[in-house]
Amino acid sequence: MTVELFIPCFIDQLYPETAFNTKKILEKAGCKVKYNPEQTCCGQPAFNAGFWDEAKEVGYKFLNDFTENNYIVAPSASCTGMVKNYYNDLFTNTAVHNKCRNIQGNIYELSDFLINVLKKDYFGAELEGRAVYHDSCSGLRECKIRDEPRALLSKVHGLDLVEMKDTESCCGFGGTFSVKFSSISSAMAQQKINNALEMEADYIISTDVSCLLNLQAYIDKNNIPIKTIHLADVLAHGWGNV
Repeated sequence: MTVELFIPCFIDQLYPETAFNTKKILEKAGCKVKYNPEQTCCGQPAFNAGFWDEAKEVGYKFLNDFTENNYIVAPSASCTGMVKNYYNDLFTNTAVHNKCRNIQGNIYELSDFLINVLKKDYFGAELEGRAVYHDSCSGLRECKIRDEPRALLSKVHGLDLVEMKDTESCCGFGGTFSVKFSSISSAMAQQKINNALEMEADYIISTDVSCLLNLQAYIDKNNIPIKTIHLADVLAHGWGNV
């Protein structure tokens, strides 16, 4: 199976290792991975800020950077949710209407693709410690992902996955929300981290690096003994030279 890899700008700029690990996981699952280096952004930052004309311009490029023939997989529920749900607002009854619909039907967040398309949940990963999983707003509400990441994490050797209180509540990032309402965002991050600490977790795991970035910033600022980690980085952990 040929899969086209979509690496959102957030990951490209700040978490490149997560991109490489996503590729490794897909290849280990038996996929041939294609990556178009001309790809950039899905347009979500502009869209959420109300700049729909600019978002549409970026979205046109996205639609041209990918094909209608293959599955498209991204290590980001947020960006996947943008394409799946909000491209309707940008491209309905346009010249690219049909291509947009086809791409919307082909794009998947990583855990959703591994579990529901490939039917694979074991990758030989190893990570010692206790972890909680954070349900990102986009993953849970836009991509309808809840059980998939947990199924994958349950097969990681050495990992004790426990449920924290209010796991479905927001981390406080929300794109520009964290900039415009920084004090509220910080309080939400604090609540999320305190819930993880109550479970004596070593790690907070999620499908969205935007959530993890916000939480890690609070962790670093306050020297809290816990670490954030993306799902893809967990699934690729402990392979050695594989």
